[in-house]
Amino acid sequence: MRLGFAVKVLGRPDLKSHDTRRWQSSPHLSVSLQYLREILLYLREAGIGMYRMSSDLAPYLTHPDLPQFHGQLDECRTELAAVGALAREYGIRLSVHPGPYVVLNSADEEVARKARVDVSAQARLLDLMGLGPEAVVVVHGGSGVGGMPAAADRFVRSFRELAPAVQDRLTLENDEAVFSIPDALRVHEQTGVKVVFDLLHFHNHNPTRLSPGEAVRAALETWPADLTPKIHLSSPRTEMRIEQRKDPASGRRMPVVRPPQWTQHSDFANPFEAIGFLRDCLAAGLRPFDVMLEVKSKDVGLLRLREDIARFAPELAGVWQ
Repeated sequence: MRLGFAVKVLGRPDLKSHDTRRWQSSPHLSVSLQYLREILLYLREAGIGMYRMSSDLAPYLTHPDLPQFHGQLDECRTELAAVGALAREYGIRLSVHPGPYVVLNSADEEVARKARVDVSAQARLLDLMGLGPEAVVVVHGGSGVGGMPAAADRFVRSFRELAPAVQDRLTLENDEAVFSIPDALRVHEQTGVKVVFDLLHFHNHNPTRLSPGEAVRAALETWPADLTPKIHLSSPRTEMRIEQRKDPASGRRMPVVRPPQWTQHSDFANPFEAIGFLRDCLAAGLRPFDVMLEVKSKDVGLLRLREDIARFAPELAGVWQ
């Protein structure tokens, strides 16, 4: 089972995740694919078997006011196929996670329509890379306007307007405030969408007080038997923040300690929390799953966690790599 990380490569600062130039400089998917090829080479050297690509791999691909960028997928068919073949050769599982502006269940139908255009484009990119069904597009449930039943109904309606090939790529992740695991499971029952379990989001939003074991088992069971599920694993940020605030009485600027927000990802994964969770999953006999590590230290944090697992839980070292 594989450990992966998202987008930025911090262990090799010379590697770029995608073409970040502004539209005036004509950025292009062809440039991003050159960068992605170099990242795949690095992943093979580091023994990392999973990676989340930037959702901006094809810059401005669906921007409504920049039609000159809309043809990038067709323009790069050959390059997409070649990079996808390289990922398959190296055994690297790829995925993509559109940003928070992609809201499939928005109460504003135009926003929801644009979201469908975006996830459809991301799914087509994966198709043109020739990647198998394990390469997924991960989305959050989105807006909670009108209450959860209405929010879930909007997601279901929007999902059903997607082409079958896009539906097959799409997965639904529980979030920290709106869609809990039970909410995502109810959407799965109506659509068949696969559920991605996120541990940090689960701890922040678990209204029915499920145990982590119950929640992760239920999410894993939404995946087909022949497809390895993936989950998201991270620790909450614990560092304090010190802000300078003006004291109304004296007029002097004074330091104020701000506590952390538990929804924020930590720089590195707490190894003991991660190991405890993975041990519990293994002891419970859960089906195999891959782990997307969501830490701010990216690949550096992944390599550190791998070292920590080998040191503190050697029985897991051969399981999650």
